[in-house]
Amino acid sequence: MEFLQSIRRPGREYTPIPFWFLNGDLTHREIRRQLRDFRDHGVYGVVLHPRMGLGKSIQYLSPLFFRYMRTAVETAAELGMKTVLYDEGMYPSGSAGGLIVRSNPDLASRGLALQDRPLPGDRALCQTARGTLVERFSGGTIRGLHYGEDDGEENAPPSADILNPEAVEQFISLTHEAYYRELGAYFGSVILGIFTDEPSVLGRNTRDMFPWSKDFDRVFRAGGGSLEGLAALFTGEENRDTALYRRLIQEREQEVYYSPLSMWCQNHGVWLMGHPHQSDDIEAQRFFHVPGQDLVFRWVSPEKGGTEGMDSVMAKCGADMAGWMGRRRNSNECFGACNRDGNPWHFTGSDMKWYIDYLGVRGVNLFIPHAFYYSLKGRRSAERPPDVGPGNIWWPHYRQWADYMARLSCLMAEGEIQCSVAVPCRDRALRHAEVKALFESRRGFRYIPESLWPECREENGALICRGKVFRAALGMEEWFPGVSRDIASLPPDCACAPEQKDLRAARLRFHERDMWFLANEGSETIRTKITFPSRALLGGYDLWNDRLLRLKGADGQTDLTLLPNESILIFACLSKAEWEALPTEAAPALTLTNADFALVQDNPAQSCKEYAASVPGCSGDLLVRLNAQEMAELFLNGQCLGAAFWPPQVIRVPKEKLPEGPFSLRLIVTGSKANQYGVQPVAYGLDA
Repeated sequence: MEFLQSIRRPGREYTPIPFWFLNGDLTHREIRRQLRDFRDHGVYGVVLHPRMGLGKSIQYLSPLFFRYMRTAVETAAELGMKTVLYDEGMYPSGSAGGLIVRSNPDLASRGLALQDRPLPGDRALCQTARGTLVERFSGGTIRGLHYGEDDGEENAPPSADILNPEAVEQFISLTHEAYYRELGAYFGSVILGIFTDEPSVLGRNTRDMFPWSKDFDRVFRAGGGSLEGLAALFTGEENRDTALYRRLIQEREQEVYYSPLSMWCQNHGVWLMGHPHQSDDIEAQRFFHVPGQDLVFRWVSPEKGGTEGMDSVMAKCGADMAGWMGRRRNSNECFGACNRDGNPWHFTGSDMKWYIDYLGVRGVNLFIPHAFYYSLKGRRSAERPPDVGPGNIWWPHYRQWADYMARLSCLMAEGEIQCSVAVPCRDRALRHAEVKALFESRRGFRYIPESLWPECREENGALICRGKVFRAALGMEEWFPGVSRDIASLPPDCACAPEQKDLRAARLRFHERDMWFLANEGSETIRTKITFPSRALLGGYDLWNDRLLRLKGADGQTDLTLLPNESILIFACLSKAEWEALPTEAAPALTLTNADFALVQDNPAQSCKEYAASVPGCSGDLLVRLNAQEMAELFLNGQCLGAAFWPPQVIRVPKEKLPEGPFSLRLIVTGSKANQYGVQPVAYGLDA
């Protein structure tokens, strides 16, 4: 079908663009080899991320450093790949690897502290009933590139005051301008953007203080604040002054840090990319040409679900703001340190698929996997693991993962997500507990940040903003009193009988037709009758397996079965002939399960087990359905017939790939890399 071709065969622009940890003793030859390997596995872009473990002889921003950066960019150009530059020597961004403070110690990060009496070096601001408020250097650091420069280590680089225009000017001069001098010919072509990574006002490893900046008391007083009221920050109380403080700090960061970076990138033909410090920083997204967020440390996860806590709305934060700003793309730096049970590297294919669907169904359309490691030698393998690319078990089959992320990115970038509910919100207050019900009832919504409220108007019970019409709004009656709050009366994007709270939906308009991307976010199989607001016959497209389906039913109804981690794109057919042209899925002639395979070899060193099955013959398609830990690969005469990465592992082999008469199959089940790099073993093989 022509309207699906761009999704089925998306252009390279929709590739995942992983962090590439440049964390070893770099060589030009190895840089070229790895980039070719990425391309051969369907990855057509990378973030060039200098990382802990970088060779000691390679100093950040030195001539040698830039020679390796040039090799990477030139090789990418030769291979038809794209690159994104990273603006720091590790993270958080804004300190130029400590060079700013080393050149001028007065530009170090500062904080607001409450003391019984000022300490040497403190600048007393005011006396309160609880003690003296003082401005002081925070002592904050960033993570460095070389051993001895990590958190708590002696040579950890000092963090700069990113609320100070002089420090930010130095940052741009030392990093952005240096990259442009060295690689300016590639800006806007091979180099897409510059990634800024969770800038922190205080820096890391600080305590008992709040973000501040040199002479920020003048800004605070000019805004109408009383310094004495800020003592409440240290007891967790809220008052007029603490509210003003939080607003002014965020506005200062946007004005002094994000805005200059955004303008510099725009003036040099590249995107400002990356993400702010918190998952609910929505106003800062205005300055990103590719709004983004960061999914790390299993803040959301299959076992917790995707609708609990502040971090559950991070994907909507970036995606919705991209829509308001007219940005085609929005990103998520995903999978970082998302290992299970505190066991480094215990990150499964099931986890990765769940996270991709969690992000995609909420509108993310550029995936930045964290991370592909240049080197896993020594301590490098334990630095924010796991490697989710070449260092992991699924790398031989990574093209399927890359293609899936590209298809989903294309769908979400080229389709227009339909929403009927407005959710007015303030910065760092995205009302995650309230929108949970919207996710679970599959009612599309869009955040409207406070900066856009002046552009909103009420009309016949609806809320209209920048040409978008919302039939109801969630709460905040004092702001838009004429808008309906009767959300329950709005039809959902799709209705289920029985109800399915773990089914997520995104309704889209794509090539002038209605579509619904559905994902099972739960741990149980979904079986339901689903009804869409359309009377059309329905077709389906499985983005993971690149498979079209004719769905049974009529008048916008069909039976739906989705296994855990499964997703499907359902679309309205424009004619009966179009529907009839879709293939139907025939029942397999033979199904094999765990019981049909016998163990023939166990290889603990590689965490894999080999099994064999004898098949007397098969008159049609063969279905292999297994329960295994973790990756199952099926072979016939040495040729791989397919691989599956989470239970139940389902591999369908078409009849034309099978011989006539009896044949033998070989099955290899490979377990987690946690068995090699983790702290405790993980079971592998077919379940008993």
